[in-house]
Amino acid sequence: MMVQKFRKKPVVIEAVQFTDNVDEVEQFVGKELKGNMNGSGSVQELLIETLEGGMHALTGDWIIKGVNGEFYPCKPDIFEKTYEMVD
Repeated sequence: MMVQKFRKKPVVIEAVQFTDNVDEVEQFVGKELKGNMNGSGSVQELLIETLEGGMHALTGDWIIKGVNGEFYPCKPDIFEKTYEMVD
């Protein structure tokens, strides 16, 4: 088997960073989300339904809309390495 190299196609995505903005994230994904609160009453974790099942998004994670309209969370460090803002 010969190993081949590939480059990721340049695709523009939409994303929202989850901070204390549950309403904004819910509007983005188009439905109400389940969340867990911390001791101060802020939501610190959301359950995002993905094509692979439920995934947890923590405060600071990005919620990405995929090329087929699906949603999934992405850790901030991976997001910064993978995406750059477009005009």
